[in-house]
Amino acid sequence: MKTLLLTALMFCTLQNIKAQNLKKMESNQQSRAAITEVLEQHYFKGIYEGDVNSLSKIYYSGTLLFGDVKGQPYAKTLEQYLDGVANRQSPKDSGKPFKGEIIDIRVINSIAVAEVKVKMYDFNYHELLSFHQIDGKWLIVNKMISDIAQ
Repeated sequence: MKTLLLTALMFCTLQNIKAQNLKKMESNQQSRAAITEVLEQHYFKGIYEGDVNSLSKIYYSGTLLFGDVKGQPYAKTLEQYLDGVANRQSPKDSGKPFKGEIIDIRVINSIAVAEVKVKMYDFNYHELLSFHQIDGKWLIVNKMISDIAQ
């Protein structure tokens, strides 16, 4: 009798663990899909078109940007970055090639990191974008960039 009860308990526990893992996988897939949409429909498009309004919707207001561009240190607040985007010719208007590519997205609960590449003007940026899910929306909370040789 004890063996039967222990077996039943173990079976129920295993089923519960499988259900939790399946829920977590589904949640991660949904989060990855949501972040992919943010990147493709707002981030890449906003950079390409120079659309500051679209970009400001996907960044947390306190976002900081760090890295290096052509070997020089790069550090900006979100306000400085958006001002630069607003006051430059957009890649779309320049007629030069532009490409945004998602390399990887890793999600852990309400945080995520997206690794992307952005080719624009004469730059090849390799970027790490930190996301946090705030009020149900995935927002960029930190941006790290490095201009790499092709």
